[in-house]
Amino acid sequence: MTRASLIIENARIRTLDPTRPTAGALAIADGTIVAVGDRHEVAELRGPRTEIVDLAGAALVPGLVDSHLHPFYGAQRARGVDFTGIRTLDEVLGALRQERARCSEDEWVLGYALAYEAFDDVGISASAIDDAVAGSPALLSFVDLHTALASSAALAAARVDGPRRFEEGAEIVCADGRPTGELREHAAVALVLDAVPERSEEQLLAAYRDTFRKMNESGLTGAHVMLGGPSLLDTCRELEERGWLSIRLAMPLHQEPAIADDEIERRLPLLGAHGRRWRCGSAKFFIDGVVETGTAWLLAPDAQGRGTDPFWHDPERFSEVVSRFAGAGFQCVTHAIGDRAVRFTLDTYRAASVAPGVRHRIEHIETLTDEDLPRFAREGVVASMQAIHLENMHGDRSDPWSRALGPDRCDRAFRMRDLIDSGARLALGSDWPVARFDPRRGMAWAQLRREPGERDALPYNGNQVLTPLEALEGYTSGAAYAVGDERVSGRITPGFRADLTALAHDPVEVPADDLLDLPVVLTVVDGEIVYRAS
Repeated sequence: MTRASLIIENARIRTLDPTRPTAGALAIADGTIVAVGDRHEVAELRGPRTEIVDLAGAALVPGLVDSHLHPFYGAQRARGVDFTGIRTLDEVLGALRQERARCSEDEWVLGYALAYEAFDDVGISASAIDDAVAGSPALLSFVDLHTALASSAALAAARVDGPRRFEEGAEIVCADGRPTGELREHAAVALVLDAVPERSEEQLLAAYRDTFRKMNESGLTGAHVMLGGPSLLDTCRELEERGWLSIRLAMPLHQEPAIADDEIERRLPLLGAHGRRWRCGSAKFFIDGVVETGTAWLLAPDAQGRGTDPFWHDPERFSEVVSRFAGAGFQCVTHAIGDRAVRFTLDTYRAASVAPGVRHRIEHIETLTDEDLPRFAREGVVASMQAIHLENMHGDRSDPWSRALGPDRCDRAFRMRDLIDSGARLALGSDWPVARFDPRRGMAWAQLRREPGERDALPYNGNQVLTPLEALEGYTSGAAYAVGDERVSGRITPGFRADLTALAHDPVEVPADDLLDLPVVLTVVDGEIVYRAS
C-alpha cells in the first residue's frame, strides 16, 4: 500500500468533481492526490513519515492558477515606483520626487503601472517628468506594459533621437522629428530598456524565486506564462534544480513578427521540453496592441481615427507562422484586444490545424462583436480574460479606454457572461504586472466589475458579471482546460496533481466584496507545502 507523504484533514473541501463535490480529508503521495474522502477513509494511508495537517475547518479548493501572467518579465520590469491606484499627474510627480531622493546620483528612476489618465491634460511627454526626476534618466511603464515614458536623459542615454521603422507595430512618438518620450509597444520600449543597467543573473534568479513565493502567499499554485523564449526554459531548469520553482508553469515561445524561418525550425523541437513543474507547449503571438494608444486592431477606427493596423505589418505572415506551430502540435495563444484582431485570429485558427487534445486560445478579447462571440464555443477556442483589467476603467465610461472606443464598442466590453452563456470555456488571470496577481482580487472583479468594497460604485457593464462558482472555475478547472490539463488538474480527485489552495472560508460562499480579506491558510504545489500561514 502506498503511504501518504501528506494528509490534510478537518477541511471543507470543494472538489469541483461532480462525482464527489465535497469531502473532509485527502491524502497525497509523490505529488499526486491518492485518496479523497472523510478522515477515516484516508487514515489507512498514514505512515510513520506522513505529515498531518489539520485545517481546523478551513476550506480547500483546487490550486488557484493564473491563466495569463508574466512572472519573469514582471520581476524584471516591476521595479521602482508602483503607480497602482495613482490617477493624477500631481501624485505621479510627487512619487517620482520621492524616488529620485531615494536613488543614488547615477541611478535610473524606474516605475510601473502608470495610468494613462494622469496625462490627459498635458500629454505623454518627457517634459512632464524631467523636473521631477531632476534631469536623471527615467523609464516608466504604463499599466498595460505596451507603452512607456522615457525622460530626456533616458532618451539621450539610449541614443534615441528620432523616428525609426520597426518590424512590428511599434513607434517612437515624435513631434517635429524629435522624440516626445512616449514609446509604443515593445520594440520601441526596448531601445531605452536596454540602456537600463542590468541586474546579474544571480540577482534575477533570486528575484524570480521571491516573486513565486509572493504568489504562493496569495494562494497561487500555477501560472500560464505569456512571454518567453528558449533561454527562459534554461532558467526554469536552473530554478527547479535549486528548489526555487514553487509554482507550476506552462511556458511559451513568443514569436515576434521579425522571426526568421530558420529560427522557427530551431524552436519546433522544443514542444516537449519540460521539467517536473514546468513544460513548454505553446506559441505566443501578438496581433495587436492596446486601445488607449490606438494600437488595438479595430473593425472601424477609434474616436481619433486610430486602430486600423495590425501588430504584424503582414498579417498573412502571422497566419503562416501560426499554421507552422499549430501543425507541429503547439497550442497557439494570441493577444487580441480589438474586435478585428479577434476576428482575424479566429479566422487564422480555423484555417490552421490543431493537434489532438490541443486547444488554441485568445487572450484579452476586450471588445467582441455579436457575430464572432459564438465562434469560440463552435470552433473550440478558449477565451482567456482578465476581469481585473476593468479596474482601469470607470463605470461612467469617462476613462481613456472608453473614450477611445465610444459607446457602441463599450457595450461589448469584456463579455465574460455572454461567452460562458454561449458555451465557451473561460480561463481567468491577471496579466501581472499589468494588474495585481492576487486571485482573490481577480475573482472579486469577475463577480463585481467594480472595486471590491466600494458597494456604491457603478460596475462596468454589470450584465456581464460571473457567479462565485464561475469565478472560482476560471482560476481552477477553466485554467486546466485552457492548457489541456483537465484530466490531471483543476479538480480534487484521486490521480490528479496535488496542487491545492486552502482559505479560511469557501471563496464561493464569501461575498465578493469581502474576498480581499479572506486569509490564505495553505498553498500546496506538487504535494509540497510552499506557503503556510503563521
